[in-house]
Amino acid sequence: MLTHEQMYDILTRQLTNYDGHFFTAVKTTGIYCLPSCYGKKPAKENVEFFYDIHEVELAGYRPCKKCYPNVLEVHWHDDKSAIEVIPPNEFSFAECLVYLNRSNEECLHKVKDHEVYKLIKIEDYKLLLKIGESHNNLRVEFLTGVPPKWVRAQVAKFVWELFDLGTDLTAFYEMADKDEIIQLVTEKYRGLRIIKIDDLFEVISWAIIGQQINLKFAYTLKKRLVEKYGEKITYDGEEYFLFPTPQVIAHLTIEDLKELQFSSRKAEYVIGIAQLIDRGAIKKEELALKKDYEKLKNKLTSIRGIGNWTADYVIMKCFDFYSAFPIADVGIHNSLKSILGLSKKPSIQEIEQLAQNWKGWEAYVAFYLWRCLYD
Repeated sequence: MLTHEQMYDILTRQLTNYDGHFFTAVKTTGIYCLPSCYGKKPAKENVEFFYDIHEVELAGYRPCKKCYPNVLEVHWHDDKSAIEVIPPNEFSFAECLVYLNRSNEECLHKVKDHEVYKLIKIEDYKLLLKIGESHNNLRVEFLTGVPPKWVRAQVAKFVWELFDLGTDLTAFYEMADKDEIIQLVTEKYRGLRIIKIDDLFEVISWAIIGQQINLKFAYTLKKRLVEKYGEKITYDGEEYFLFPTPQVIAHLTIEDLKELQFSSRKAEYVIGIAQLIDRGAIKKEELALKKDYEKLKNKLTSIRGIGNWTADYVIMKCFDFYSAFPIADVGIHNSLKSILGLSKKPSIQEIEQLAQNWKGWEAYVAFYLWRCLYD
């Protein structure tokens, strides 16, 4: 642990070897930086230091637009008119496309000619991205105009996190090689990564929408919600949507969502979650500070509308905890039934016994088991 004096000395000397070890936050500007940032040096009394990026963002600071402190771990090239994100060796864009292309009813992205079209919003910039593969890298083109460099940096971060490229899968594959069940799916789908959802409200809402209904109808409900309440752009004759913000949904009534064929209970849950997020009672940065999977799950399940399955799904898709395992998921049961050649689905107790071998990687096991169903 460094003293305040030592950290201030480091930032005045712009020492790059401390980048990522701590962050410098300036009270007068509300911005946080890397120690090596080349911007104007603040007065000592106006600076506070943080060791955790979630803590500094929870405190309300915004990332610097010169040094991009929240993009430090991302491997990318800036080609100005486009960017390239450099994935690790254990990555298959083709396998990820199978997941992204699993439903014709998906309304938040389109897969065309082995490329993903996705609308995102960074501050006031609405950006339609075309993500494809180029020489083993992910090439991201900007179809609605090239944004400033700081925005391009945030796009690189978005793509890096979308495909979970910061996770080292070495230990997962080593575990799988010793498990005759999981080895079958990892050999077949090697390079598949969990496709993440960065927006906490979106991932919770999607999980609630999918509770106790078939996947096709869940996509229909999501599409109705998105098309009625989400922002959109039109490009080349096609519409692209953003998921509605909690600020919009928080002001709806249960009857508004029932008109879209939401059940009263689901409408109540989704609006309730939106209201909690809107007033700051739930914050992704605060949840991410919980370093223990069980503590995070307990916090989520204390929220009305979030049970065990929903909490595990949210943790899988939005956080970096890979012990999450929605063990009651019907898809997991069906996949294991097929792999094991059983006449009926395995019981929870049988799955719990199998999962003893999967400790720490249950989320990836679940994702690979779901992948089997798309065949």
